[in-house]
Amino acid sequence: MLDAATYTPRLKAQYRESIRAALKEEFGYTNDLMTPRLDKIVLNIGCGRAAVKDSKKAKSAVEDLSTIAGQKAVPTVAKNSIAGFRVREGMPMGAKVTLRGDRMYEFLDRLITVAMPRVRDFRGVSGKSFDGRGNYALGLKEHIVFPEIDYDKVDEVWGMDIVIATTAKTDAEAKALLKHFNMPFNS
Repeated sequence: MLDAATYTPRLKAQYRESIRAALKEEFGYTNDLMTPRLDKIVLNIGCGRAAVKDSKKAKSAVEDLSTIAGQKAVPTVAKNSIAGFRVREGMPMGAKVTLRGDRMYEFLDRLITVAMPRVRDFRGVSGKSFDGRGNYALGLKEHIVFPEIDYDKVDEVWGMDIVIATTAKTDAEAKALLKHFNMPFNS
């Protein structure tokens, strides 16, 4: 049995032992605190039209996202009423969750080693999805690629947005950090 007090996620230990030193050498940092590191990972599921027709769909998305993240997800609600889409202000439209610390490293490990290889026709993720400030965003078309989701109990397949926020100042630094974590870039 794992002791929670002494357990360190695999990627967190890898960052401390080898990645930080490699980044210091690659970019010429003079201090450990200058090296980029992961800040947070934000997961988002938007239900869209399914939530308008059936409010239980948004609850299902919250449950599925909570299962994937290992922490309770928060429902997202519509900010404005849009009559053409039959959306009312305050109507649940999806779910989101922010991961930090050990859960963030565990999720990234599962994303890279388990979920991405299960995506059909996977050829890597785009190396151009950086925002100019060292953050990376990617989307999955199906949330069922995560092993925590029981395919037989899923009532609807959701798309999923994943934003990886780093402390890097530039996209090159952030890309180097994610490459050291074995992120499968296709370019």
